[in-house]
Amino acid sequence: MARAGRRPGQTETREQILTAARTQFAELGYDGATIRGIAARAEVNPALVHHFFGTKEQVFVAALQLPIDPAFLVPALLDGPKSQFGERFVRLFLTVWGNADTRAPFLAMMRSVTTNEQAARMLRQFLERHVLARIAAELDVPQVRLAAAAAHMVGLAMFRYVIGIEPLAKAGDDEIVAMVGPVIQTYIDG
Repeated sequence: MARAGRRPGQTETREQILTAARTQFAELGYDGATIRGIAARAEVNPALVHHFFGTKEQVFVAALQLPIDPAFLVPALLDGPKSQFGERFVRLFLTVWGNADTRAPFLAMMRSVTTNEQAARMLRQFLERHVLARIAAELDVPQVRLAAAAAHMVGLAMFRYVIGIEPLAKAGDDEIVAMVGPVIQTYIDG
């Protein structure tokens, strides 16, 4: 059993927890990893994991260095009328991908999940449970529609930011939102 309280002297407890979390998520997937398991592997009390990160979702975001926290993403997407979801989704997506600081980690994550089944499984479980399921429930739409909308946006990101297909790569965000927002909305409206 891990000792309660702070370790004496200078520690790297936060990094040890992150390392343990990465290992747990890699071995067990998002669903199988637990705060207790992460704490045991890091040889700390589970309360320290909660102290540094909060929830399992927040540990996952930190461990995988996700460039955007679903705790921000989901409420931002749901903040407004359902009839304007497509526009909000595209605009938020372009904002995140248009920023070089958040784009680089997304690109690294995409490379990882396309070449590593463990990484794909972790991200899949996380997205299904903490992003798609929550939004689908709130909007009262089938989760498959949200997955299709997200796939559409990933394709847009690949063509615009990775491959740089012209004139898409140079088009303004407002132009993209006007063009793609209504298409995304059809996924929601059916």
